[in-house]
Amino acid sequence: MAPRTPRDTRLRAAEPTRAAPGEGWTRRAFLGASLATGAGLLACFDAPPFVDPSGWDAGPVEHLLPAVGPTRIRLKASFATPLAEVQLRAGRRSVAGRREDSAGRFFSFDLDGLEPDTEVQLELMDGVGKALCASWPLRTFPAPDAEPKRFRLLAYSCAGGFDAFFHPIAGRIFLETSLRQRLLARALSFAPDAAIANGDHVYWDLQSRPGLAMGRSPQAWWLAGSFDRSQPILGTPNEAVLQAAFGPQLAGLYGTLFRSVPVFFLQDDHDYTENDEADEDLRTFPADTFMRRVARATQALYYPEFLEGPPGYGPDGVFTSFGRVRYGRLFEGLCYDCRAELTNAADPLTGHEWSGFVSPEVEDWLRRRTRVSDARFVAHLPSTPILWTAGKWGEWYPDGKDDVGGLQTHGHKPFWAPGWLEQHDRLLAVHSARGTRPLWLSGDLHATGMGEIRMSGPLYLRDNPVTSVLVGTPGAAGPGWPSRVRGQRPVPSGTLTVDEWVPPIEENGFSLIDFEADQVTISQFRWRPEQGADAIDTLTPFAVRTLSRRPG
Repeated sequence: MAPRTPRDTRLRAAEPTRAAPGEGWTRRAFLGASLATGAGLLACFDAPPFVDPSGWDAGPVEHLLPAVGPTRIRLKASFATPLAEVQLRAGRRSVAGRREDSAGRFFSFDLDGLEPDTEVQLELMDGVGKALCASWPLRTFPAPDAEPKRFRLLAYSCAGGFDAFFHPIAGRIFLETSLRQRLLARALSFAPDAAIANGDHVYWDLQSRPGLAMGRSPQAWWLAGSFDRSQPILGTPNEAVLQAAFGPQLAGLYGTLFRSVPVFFLQDDHDYTENDEADEDLRTFPADTFMRRVARATQALYYPEFLEGPPGYGPDGVFTSFGRVRYGRLFEGLCYDCRAELTNAADPLTGHEWSGFVSPEVEDWLRRRTRVSDARFVAHLPSTPILWTAGKWGEWYPDGKDDVGGLQTHGHKPFWAPGWLEQHDRLLAVHSARGTRPLWLSGDLHATGMGEIRMSGPLYLRDNPVTSVLVGTPGAAGPGWPSRVRGQRPVPSGTLTVDEWVPPIEENGFSLIDFEADQVTISQFRWRPEQGADAIDTLTPFAVRTLSRRPG
């Protein structure tokens, strides 16, 4: 028998998948199957429209998501009906919106020349100067050389999910949108200065295994139709599919909750419509042309790009996959998407001789910024976490399943690249050598946890261990918790020597991180559905840890 030839997603970029989501299904057959499994028509219903809990008058505005710098605001907005022109005004300054979609419902705004550390009142006006919604406040960040006393950062991950994705036996895959909104509202009640949404803002997997319950399911076909992988996203029928599939997970979730809180979005694997998987039949990354188009189109429509980033990566002054968040001389956060440029020398189909989660150019930028930044705290915010593993393919670590269902590092992890761990060690080494508290904040694993790395293989970090935080997820539910699918909770990698302060907990939650001149305090929150929805409104931290800026 001839050996099987591995298939690579990039080699299939030109092949349309019109039939895949509903292959073999008609709408009548879909309804019959839903009723037969007991899920019924409830599996097809969307979440209710967003209603701002503060009573703020949104008019036709469906969502607002801003990012800020010391002198600049970048805003994404959508509207219930198409508009020919929209202007963003802040006092005497104004800028025309750039239409991002075909119909005129999605606009981006880039307003510069503002004063640092200043609250401005923002207004959205139509083409004749009529207010489209109530005005609202937003504060710019301090100047790079300013000395703010405190910076409070809200961090969470994996907030996406479609209410219609419903397992007929196990129930909801994702927490209801209304409960996710309530968790985010509770987080915002602590008045963070900014937020980091770290990856997996949408779930609509198409080729990987989760796709059977997501983008390849009959529910998905019914709700949004099918993508044509051979076509661009914007300006083709794919645009309507994307808005139907992703709109409820983004505009429908966030609405106008974050209009006065800068939020920086970082993409991960599911934002490319796939889970990170590799076997003889399918390797989902490196991303193919269609996956890259989806990720870029989603960001163009729904959430703001970074305002600073690596040289050569922001020709229009905005940065999509890699960015820097600076708050005076107190905090600098380095954000990087570990899927956008992933290379795998272990995969003969890629032709790469070098492997890493980010390119050599981005790695050089990360290492340089870590060394030379004059911020009191430098934090790394990768989309793929350090310290813990669940035995998945697309991790920093070689840990894989053994013959009895546990994890091991001495065997062979198919298609895993040693260069990923080597890049991990180089980044940890330069961060530890900086001499101030090395802090990494990330998500992906649908868990809340905290600990520190003292050694990575022979790499000695005990003089200044690297703190790692799993920031928590507001999104998962039921079979959406990864351990129910993989049968493996996150555990420390066998390649590491660690001190685990909060072993990963699969419950909904978020983290607040307070940076002050000489210390950082990490507060973590958790909630379970059996506590009841009202308990969300009074959540307090279950774990608090204060760390000095310097070790010892």
